[in-house]
Amino acid sequence: MMNMMGKLKETQKKVEATKKRLDTVLIDESSNDDKLKITLTANRTIKSIEIDDELLVDKEQLTDYLIITLNRAIENATKVNEAELAAVAKEGMPNIPGMDLFK
Repeated sequence: MMNMMGKLKETQKKVEATKKRLDTVLIDESSNDDKLKITLTANRTIKSIEIDDELLVDKEQLTDYLIITLNRAIENATKVNEAELAAVAKEGMPNIPGMDLFK
């Protein structure tokens, strides 16, 4: 039982370290025509937004571009985030019969 508790604490530390590392993993996303480019971390923190001057003329068009591109970027960052954290959690889970949570 003590060994399992130690392993869980070790896994918790690895999860925290992974979360910190994901702050440095950058996800780049751009609109189909490259008029809007967004960079965010795998922890879903926006780092930069580049907007083509042409989009600055039409507020509604810019809003549409931002919504579509940000949602796509957040979705991609979430996939990376969840995959990384699941890998660390699976690695540290004790082998308990009937508890195949991460197949």
